[in-house]
Amino acid sequence: MADLTHAAPQTLPDMQASYMAQVARRRLYSGITLLVFILLMVSGFNLAADRNGGSFWGGIDNFFDYPGEVVAEAADKLSELPGHFVTYMPALIETVNIAAVSTLIGALAAIVLSLFSTRGLARFPRLVPVFRRIMDVTRAVPEIVIALILIFVLGGGPVPAMIAIAFHTAGALGKLFSEVNENASLKPLEGLESVGANWSQRMMLGVVPQVAPNWLSYALLRFEINIRASAILGFVGAGGLGYELKNAISWGQGKYDDAAAMFLLLFFTIVLFDQISSHFRNRLVHGRQVEMHG
Repeated sequence: MADLTHAAPQTLPDMQASYMAQVARRRLYSGITLLVFILLMVSGFNLAADRNGGSFWGGIDNFFDYPGEVVAEAADKLSELPGHFVTYMPALIETVNIAAVSTLIGALAAIVLSLFSTRGLARFPRLVPVFRRIMDVTRAVPEIVIALILIFVLGGGPVPAMIAIAFHTAGALGKLFSEVNENASLKPLEGLESVGANWSQRMMLGVVPQVAPNWLSYALLRFEINIRASAILGFVGAGGLGYELKNAISWGQGKYDDAAAMFLLLFFTIVLFDQISSHFRNRLVHGRQVEMHG
């Protein structure tokens, strides 16, 4: 018979030594990664300076010059800020509308893509990889690239921004919705199928009620992101507050108080919607958890 020997169980000192060795390796790897990152940053700055692309080290002393000028001019014209808030409120509303419409359109497209790309739920199981690649493509292309192409074709305005943000939102939310769908229970689907429900009815009655709170939570989070994106796209001519902010910055001195007012408007708007969406997301998620445990 073969001599079967059993390894002695590790003692506590051996386990501690093994754990400390793993920690030391992780710290070493983290230190090496950080060192490589710093070297790449330094070499990149030096390469840009050598090619007359601008010197980071030479311009770091002037880093706060522009913010200082904006704050100084806004402080001198502090009494005019409320009037600027009223003046640029329509542009802010346009920015929020772009974000809201693009989020709605993108979320609806994401629902369809997620249901078609979730294994076990997909209407066409063989096409699951195709729909997943579609979502990968829509996520991979930045909104600003799509907006620039659409502005060239359609002209400036909010429509190119809305389409660009909705396109990217569909892929980003589709991926998140698909992950939520994978956790849905299949028992309601089996029951609906047994009574003759078609695929659409099974999805609407068996899947959507389970995943809708998480879908809405992710959509609210994406709405916050899209407000920022719509303001940024304004810099390339897509309308909204970003377009007005670009004009004020390009004008220079004499318009810095306008720029400061728009910065404040955008900041307070993002904070407001962040708090509102966070409140509703917490209620949705916690309410869902209580329901599942109850």
